Amino acid sequence: MGEQVSLRAADGQQLGAYVARPEGEPLAGLVVVQEIFGVNAHIRAVTDSFALNGFLAIAPALFDRIEPGVELGYEGADLQRAMSFIPRLNIDKAVMDTEAAVRYAAKSTGKNVGVIGYCFGGTIAWLAATRLPVQAAVGYYGGRIGNYADKQPKAPVMLHFGRKDAHIPEEEVNKVKSAHPEVEIFWYEAGHAFNCDRRPSYNAEAATEARNRSVSFLKKHLA
Repeated sequence: MGEQVSLRAADGQQLGAYVARPEGEPLAGLVVVQEIFGVNAHIRAVTDSFALNGFLAIAPALFDRIEPGVELGYEGADLQRAMSFIPRLNIDKAVMDTEAAVRYAAKSTGKNVGVIGYCFGGTIAWLAATRLPVQAAVGYYGGRIGNYADKQPKAPVMLHFGRKDAHIPEEEVNKVKSAHPEVEIFWYEAGHAFNCDRRPSYNAEAATEARNRSVSFLKKHLA
């Protein structure tokens, strides 16, 4: 379903992206922001799934600034390698690269654009809502959102978290809840990365409920 395209960020950096197009006219554009494992098979499958919901979906390769073509699994050496990218990531440049994907989606569709992100991408989705010209944002278990709770979203935001997530203390999420009571926050009896069906933490019930809420939210605010 998908294809590879090349994007150019505002500072001239080139990066790759995976694009999945719907059959017929797209409802809107949707940027899918990766976990720390790159635009791997799982993220491509997620991007494809949103195309089936009618969105032109694009997943920018945010690690291309560090190393082009990163695509990792979830265990062993791949996990260690993924973790090694964290201290090398520049959050502002990641948002800049996300903006390149937003521009691509807007130009390709001539319609509204939203952002949805997972883990690392969940934090980027929050920042996109505060900085970029998007009309909706959805974040799944973004571990650093509490660090940016003082930022004001310019678009509606929905956030998903697992109550059994050892990586994200509830007080970090409550920083966002207290500062932005209008943000829709949902909790699930699940752990971290409950949406990823290629990891032991996958929780089908939580993933299905969160996805249904997300798609309805995105269609409401974008279509």
